[in-house]
Amino acid sequence: MDDTTTVANLLVGQEAAIRLGAFAAVLALMAAWEAARPRRVRQVARRVRWAANLGIVAIDALAIRVVFPVAAVGMALIAADQGWGLFNALAVPFWVAVVLSVVLLDLAIWTQHLVFHKVPWLWRLHRMHHTDLDFDVTTGLRFHPLEIVLSMAIKMAVIVALGAPAAAVVAFEVILNGLALFNHANVRLPAGIDAVLRRVIVTPDMHRVHHSVHRDETDSNYGFNLSVWDRLFGTYRAQPRDGHTGMTIGLDIFRSRRDLTLFRLLVQPFARA
Repeated sequence: MDDTTTVANLLVGQEAAIRLGAFAAVLALMAAWEAARPRRVRQVARRVRWAANLGIVAIDALAIRVVFPVAAVGMALIAADQGWGLFNALAVPFWVAVVLSVVLLDLAIWTQHLVFHKVPWLWRLHRMHHTDLDFDVTTGLRFHPLEIVLSMAIKMAVIVALGAPAAAVVAFEVILNGLALFNHANVRLPAGIDAVLRRVIVTPDMHRVHHSVHRDETDSNYGFNLSVWDRLFGTYRAQPRDGHTGMTIGLDIFRSRRDLTLFRLLVQPFARA
């Protein structure tokens, strides 16, 4: 067993601890940054929104555990054991399989996000993410349980098709969770740093455009990790037309503060609007 395989096995074995530790660290860092130097003035009290947004996270985690006991990493291990998928069939170096798996999983998530905006019944699930009246680190956690379950099913199918190494899946999950918290944060980066970073990854100013009330802006900047996909496929928009401090966050529907409660979030996909 070489050093690379040993490190990979350690990563997989400590997957839950690694993911939880990274999640907690990034969440705490972004929350502290928002409190110290917010990009925008908050429209709704944080305690009102956070109670529902964090409650959704707990329900999502329970739903995944019940529906998919093995989850994404477990599926990668099963695929490896059975020899399923592209990288389990090809003789490629381990590190190549890891890097390509992370990049292709990111493309799959970008594509899924685009499709969830374009297909009406999928949009009904996804729009809950867009009905937040503010944009902060907890917005990056605000996804309906049905969307989370469907997203996991899609992700597991892609993992099997790729034959993605389990270490790549651990790395991707940590990167996805961390960058989703980062690029939803209500923080300001210096313009020069933002310009450099967004050449590679999605920054808060880049993703905030996606949460604009204007539909043409909502239908742009779909990336969570790499910014290249939006540039490559023509969905990139540099700035919101109303400016970052003047733009309206959310959708034209569900603008009542009652719609921010946990129960209202859970029933939003079934509402008439």
